[in-house]
Amino acid sequence: MNFQVTVLKILVSYPGGFAVMDDIKRDMAILATSGWDWADRTKRLAARVPDLDVFSQGLVTRESGGWKISDKGRTVLEFMEARGGVGQAFEPAPADAVDATVPPLPPQVERAKRRRERRERRREGRERARATAS
Repeated sequence: MNFQVTVLKILVSYPGGFAVMDDIKRDMAILATSGWDWADRTKRLAARVPDLDVFSQGLVTRESGGWKISDKGRTVLEFMEARGGVGQAFEPAPADAVDATVPPLPPQVERAKRRRERRERRREGRERARATAS
């Protein structure tokens, strides 16, 4: 079982992406003992982003008694779960080309984020149109 991926999957399942440590530990124990299919799935997802580190990359933040997934964490998780581009892995940029504190998102993740934002804008536009038509 890949701990990094499991943490992302657990946190994204909670409202607002925040969970207290007791809940995280309980869910982690359940998933760890759920069988080989969860272990295989997390290994497969982790292979898409080989150098995944949820804390140093800012994907998960520590907050008052628990952990919270960031927007960047949600985007990386969406990238890992995307069906397209199977076999593609995240290729980090050279260390001298980026700020070491916040690694850049891979281009596929940026595209997924832009698609999600466009979908949200279209949905909001449809809702506004319905509201004004009534």
